[in-house]
Amino acid sequence: MIQTITDNNKFSRSIQIEQIVAKRQPLVNQIETVQNNLNFMSNLVSEIGDKRDRLLEQVDDVTIVTKLEHIDCRSIVNQISTELNALEKLKSRFSRRTLNIGVVGRARQGKSRLLQSLTGLSKAEIPDGDDQHCTGVRSNIYHHAGIETYAEVYFHSEHSFLNEVIAPYYHQLSLGVVPLSLETFANFPLPEIDTVKAALDKAKYKHLGQYHQHINQYRQFFSQTVPKRISKEQIREYVAQDTVEGDRTYFAYLAVKKVDIYCSFPNQDIGQISLVDMPGLGDTGIGDAERLIKTLGQDIDIVLFMRMPKSMGDVWAEVDVDLYDLANSALTDLPINEWSFMVLNHVATIDNYKNCISLKNDITNQHIDVQDVIICDCANKTEAQTAILDRVIDYLTHRIDILDNKYASACQYRLLELQRQIKEELDKADVAFGQATSYDWSRYSVRLFHKLWNELRENLEGLTRSMIRHRDAEDINFKLAVIQAIKHCRNHPGVPSVEQILKKRDRHGSFESAYSECQHEVRTRLSKRFLNLNIALRESLDKSKSQVSNVLAEYAKLKYVAKGEGTDFLLDIESKIPEDLADLKLGFSTLATFDLQYHGLIQHRIRKHLDVLTPDRTRYKFNDLFSNFFGQPNSNEEKAKKIYHHLCQAQIEAVSNCEKELKNILVEPSQAGFAIVEEFVDRVVRAEGMREEWEIFLQEFASQIWQEKFESVNASSLLKKEWIDTVKQAQNKNNLEDFKFN
Repeated sequence: MIQTITDNNKFSRSIQIEQIVAKRQPLVNQIETVQNNLNFMSNLVSEIGDKRDRLLEQVDDVTIVTKLEHIDCRSIVNQISTELNALEKLKSRFSRRTLNIGVVGRARQGKSRLLQSLTGLSKAEIPDGDDQHCTGVRSNIYHHAGIETYAEVYFHSEHSFLNEVIAPYYHQLSLGVVPLSLETFANFPLPEIDTVKAALDKAKYKHLGQYHQHINQYRQFFSQTVPKRISKEQIREYVAQDTVEGDRTYFAYLAVKKVDIYCSFPNQDIGQISLVDMPGLGDTGIGDAERLIKTLGQDIDIVLFMRMPKSMGDVWAEVDVDLYDLANSALTDLPINEWSFMVLNHVATIDNYKNCISLKNDITNQHIDVQDVIICDCANKTEAQTAILDRVIDYLTHRIDILDNKYASACQYRLLELQRQIKEELDKADVAFGQATSYDWSRYSVRLFHKLWNELRENLEGLTRSMIRHRDAEDINFKLAVIQAIKHCRNHPGVPSVEQILKKRDRHGSFESAYSECQHEVRTRLSKRFLNLNIALRESLDKSKSQVSNVLAEYAKLKYVAKGEGTDFLLDIESKIPEDLADLKLGFSTLATFDLQYHGLIQHRIRKHLDVLTPDRTRYKFNDLFSNFFGQPNSNEEKAKKIYHHLCQAQIEAVSNCEKELKNILVEPSQAGFAIVEEFVDRVVRAEGMREEWEIFLQEFASQIWQEKFESVNASSLLKKEWIDTVKQAQNKNNLEDFKFN
């Protein structure tokens, strides 16, 4: 066990880290409260912006238009969105139960060797491939004193895999539409890449090909919705691209989102500390830089930049500066120089110490600004503990409170500034219309309703006068349907053929049974063909309802209130009538729900004429079929022909009688249509008190019904009232205290 400081200092440092973590926790709830307030405020400001745009289309007053145009809601909403993202990062930082040290660098700089030295883990758990990029996924390594090493593996879902891993390749390489399902990605070839693409793009395309080629070797993990706990010996196969021997046979890492490793660090005085191992940058994978920025912004307290100088001379390269700038962009509220160290990996076997000194002396000239530059043999456990880990943890314990306060203060300052800017815009919105005025709707509606009522009564009365003239006339629609049904029955009688009758006789063993079955078949086919008359009845009644709804739509102006036609229109109106206007509501309900049905109007009239095709009631009895036959039929075929003949006669008789019956009721749809319309007019126009009920009902929709008359009033009153109410609500919500969390 490495002991680098006294027991008292050790205890003090562990307690300090614990206190730092504990101090962060209460701020989480306070940040969430501010987030909820900002989300609510964003909705209100967006609503004000929408109303502003509508008002600009309706208001003619140049002074008001000018004031409205100077209200900038969009930029406020964008700023709120920016601050919500910043608060989410801050909340993530303060929610953590550990202080996190992130190790960042290009591939093959010694990151993995350093982590092995600091954690006591081996290359089996923290891969350090000698020839190529080896670490495949991000690993979080947590210190838990005295435990057996284990890990928890978090896998992508199919959705996150396609959106976070695969989609960036398609977008960056211009491969077309991103696969919408894992099956599509797996079962279809990858789109061809443009042959004129640069070599780097082709290398990235090859990297995508690895995901595609080996999908059947890792797709089973996408169904794992909870972390998979694994032993120390299993860790490598989930975090690495190759085996300890260097064979690239591991593909599980392609499905892994992150791995949390729990182990006992050699230096056990560090308390609640974790190390975050990021895959080395410089591979041809797409999305690594974006994931690095997200991780640094949300999960890291201190960054260790790793650089291993070459032995034969080295300089800071453009990629080093780019990596620094990339990390610096992760957290704009806290400059990277205040929470980062540069570790120059001194490798004794290649004797690069001189170049370590050279790079250290030149670092400021490259504008790479860090807290300190540490030269250390990262493979040397003792040196790594003393030179790096102790140095960094001491810095954390002494400076993290200051960094947290600085970070939180920067966010808090911007929130207070945002509150001030919101107040400025809301103040402008509050005076956009000058002194509020009210509009008396009654002075418009009394005169307009009087005209509407007279026109409605005149046209409904005119409709009933028109319909009564045709009340006793045959309904043309129903008549055509009857003619078509009778014609179909005659053209397609449905009588079994002689051959079919013989087969039925053979199946049942007698002509009598075959005859009965044929009667049932002919009768049921015939009755079924009349069922379509139900459609004609409904259409005839719908025509009457549509005539009423047309009058209501035009002369009661209800086309501005309800949608649809006929029954749908009437039901929509009925649903909008308040319960206390019971008589008006009943009138609409009665008309809308009235129906003519085949079963009530026609069926009983038809059924009595089908007795001739019913075995027990027909006058064409089986025993009488052959009584008038000259002699007895000598063959089954002659008997079958006799049965066929009588079935045809019975069917013709039934159709003829049905036709006569139906001709007697051709006027009934007209009579029913008139009756229900006149009943409606009685209920909603002629009955006592209906004028008052109509006036009360239409007041609610006055602005829609007489929109052309009230356009200026709508813009200056209704929408204005909504505007004022929303602005007041936003002003009441825009309290300075609601923007404070610190």
